[in-house]
Amino acid sequence: MASVDINLTAGKSHVGEPWIWRLSREFNVKLTIKKANIDGDFGWMQIELDGPVEEVQRATAWLMTTGLHVEALSRAVGA
Repeated sequence: MASVDINLTAGKSHVGEPWIWRLSREFNVKLTIKKANIDGDFGWMQIELDGPVEEVQRATAWLMTTGLHVEALSRAVGA
């Protein structure tokens, strides 16, 4: 199992998109929203993804293709 903390930042053109919904539907990861501040023009969110290493990697790679600014804060891999 793996865990990663990620900061997501979205500009006006990306704020209204259902990124979290897609993460929860398309990837076998547990998603926890740790902090967030979102309005009509700008948003940021700190999330934690937990799950199989391959799924966490796939989810993180997908986030990087969305146009959001993605910054991994910490990673942990458990047995």
